[in-house]
Amino acid sequence: MLFSSKSETHAVNLLKRDHRLVEDLFRQWEEAPNNGAAAKLVSQICQALVIHAEVEETVFYPRVLNALDKEDAELIREAAVEHGTLKGLISLLNGASPNEPMFCAQVSVLQEYVKHHVQEEEHELFPAAERTDLDLEALGVEMSALKRQLEARVADEEAPATSGRVNVVDVATPVGARPRGRPVAHGHRAA
Repeated sequence: MLFSSKSETHAVNLLKRDHRLVEDLFRQWEEAPNNGAAAKLVSQICQALVIHAEVEETVFYPRVLNALDKEDAELIREAAVEHGTLKGLISLLNGASPNEPMFCAQVSVLQEYVKHHVQEEEHELFPAAERTDLDLEALGVEMSALKRQLEARVADEEAPATSGRVNVVDVATPVGARPRGRPVAHGHRAA
């Protein structure tokens, strides 16, 4: 097994697998032979991040937040704030061309921010989640199902590739339509 003896559908393994995918896409972007390839790779990076964030915010974060003690719960709130910043960078890149003066800088900042976020999740948040009584196998199954739905939505809604521009499909679920608990960014644990 890549990460441990846990199954491939274990929630933490699923999220780590997403992290490795995005890290690999960033490496490919760094070596992109031309602007067309760079735009396609940045589209893939941003789309993967948007789907990953939606799965975390809709399923993983609310459940883990409710299971953590007060001190560890702050890790979820920080991660939610970091997601907001990542989404802002992705929004700036959506529709952008590698020919634009700020493009490389924006992608580089996104890469560094993702690296920081992944470090915190994998070294602090995930171990805290694994110390809870949550069934992370069952949670992973639910997360996988949502991810498949979001990927299908992207496939259905994806616009034809515009020459040399980043294209990201918004998959966000309105906060009020999310199935469980309070939004994690408001600083309160659901009762």
